[in-house]
Amino acid sequence: MEHDVAALTVELAGMAVADHQSAVSANSDDPAEQLAWRRLTARHGDRLGEIMDEYGWPTAEMVGEEAARAAWLIAQHADRQLDVQRRALHLMEQAVSAGSASPRELAFLRDRTLVNEGRKQVYGTQIAGVKDGSPIPWPCEEPERMDALRAEVGIEPFDEYVAKFAMT
Repeated sequence: MEHDVAALTVELAGMAVADHQSAVSANSDDPAEQLAWRRLTARHGDRLGEIMDEYGWPTAEMVGEEAARAAWLIAQHADRQLDVQRRALHLMEQAVSAGSASPRELAFLRDRTLVNEGRKQVYGTQIAGVKDGSPIPWPCEEPERMDALRAEVGIEPFDEYVAKFAMT
């Protein structure tokens, strides 16, 4: 089992590296690059499903911080595999309750899953587009409480968050 976990740690970290390298292709003008991104995220989503079957949620205690963050990133990008995203969300909720996963990462995954389900997000982490140079979030359940809810899970206020993406 320990060897398996060591191999899993390396595998997850490698998947995150591939994700980062390929992420620039997600919104490419080249359909072939977009397709390559979709293939990669689908392959990673399938593998994360297998990992969750075998190990449950890969927590930092199990695989280390970097690999645990990689598992979250893979779930976050499994946009066309709602079953994988929902399962990851459920297992991550349990891990957060047990104090072994990040409430901040869980908030991002919850918003991403809600938006992928066509529902309103909670924390305003998912950006729908840019209008007049300002990022616009997907609709939120309680826009007036968004910053308070963000603060509860360790996410900076929306205006600070979007300043990182602002088009000048």
